[in-house]
Amino acid sequence: MVKEKKADYKLLSYFLILLVFGLVMLSSASVAMGYQKFGDSYWYIKKQLLYGVLPGLILFFIFAKTDYHLLRKFGLAIYCLSLILLLVVFLPGIGSAYGTKSNSWISLWGYSFQPAEFAKLGMVIFLSYFISGKGREIFDFQRGFLTTLGIGMIPVVMVAFQPDIGTVSILFAIFFGLLYVGRPRSSHLIGLALAGLASLAMMIMVAPYRAARLTTFLRPELDPQGIGYHINQAFLAIGSGGWFGRGLGRSLQKFQYLPEVSADSIYAIVAEEMGFIFAFGLIILLILIARRGLGLAKKAPDEFGRLMVFGIIIWFITQSFLNIGAMVGVLPLTGVPLPFVSHGGTALMIAMAGVGILANVSKQVE
Repeated sequence: MVKEKKADYKLLSYFLILLVFGLVMLSSASVAMGYQKFGDSYWYIKKQLLYGVLPGLILFFIFAKTDYHLLRKFGLAIYCLSLILLLVVFLPGIGSAYGTKSNSWISLWGYSFQPAEFAKLGMVIFLSYFISGKGREIFDFQRGFLTTLGIGMIPVVMVAFQPDIGTVSILFAIFFGLLYVGRPRSSHLIGLALAGLASLAMMIMVAPYRAARLTTFLRPELDPQGIGYHINQAFLAIGSGGWFGRGLGRSLQKFQYLPEVSADSIYAIVAEEMGFIFAFGLIILLILIARRGLGLAKKAPDEFGRLMVFGIIIWFITQSFLNIGAMVGVLPLTGVPLPFVSHGGTALMIAMAGVGILANVSKQVE
């Protein structure tokens, strides 16, 4: 066993900055919506602290203090639990859509939980264990690649049936990234990528509203009061922020103009209130996290740790840039929240558990 050292405090400080900045922006962006829906301007930030930060800190310290090698023993159990939870969302009276087109929540006794968030972490842990145990067998199509493909695609397909195309994209990116690090044959990866693109195209074609989103992405000006309303309001928020923004708390778009200001659209509020400097600075911070995280993956003590670190970083960065890309108009809207910034207790709690794993791996680097 490698002797435990200090954690990578630089990487952890990046996440701390991102978390604190996210809480500040959420408290500002959600004021109008909180008052309008619940009569409490700070309802969203209170809920984020109670159901996101508090349990997230507990999970962070548990995973940071527990030797990550123990996750090998519980990887299968965590993965199976994530699949069971993904099934539960389809049960009448328990599964909930919360006003969206995706039945992706479990709601019991006044508490809601999003199993797909747990599935992201479960997928990283179990596939890291599974792929690291394959070794050179991953080159064999039937015994290595095809077996891994079958296991890894189960949660992806289950989320596709909810349906949640944004989360499907993130899960597939995690799976593809872990496979890439596992070094299978290039021809196998190319085939998987092409199959993924074909499946994405099929998901768009079978649902008219997704096709409409794609059309809006290509020509947002065609229907500014209809399907293009969301993206056009986001553009207005970002553009009105200029270089230095209107000032913290002074957004106009959060007052019932821009939809989902506390979740999917919060980056547009960041740009409006804080300006281009802070909005671009947030992207730089994400790049620093990616660079530091990938550096940690290279130095990890073993293949299991290397894969887990890589999977967690792929998860955070893919989701972040899907969200930001949609707000600035370079990607279609997928309803993906911005990690550590958007409102969502489940997402924040599970993400902080992932950071705890990063901290633990970094403590065992030689």
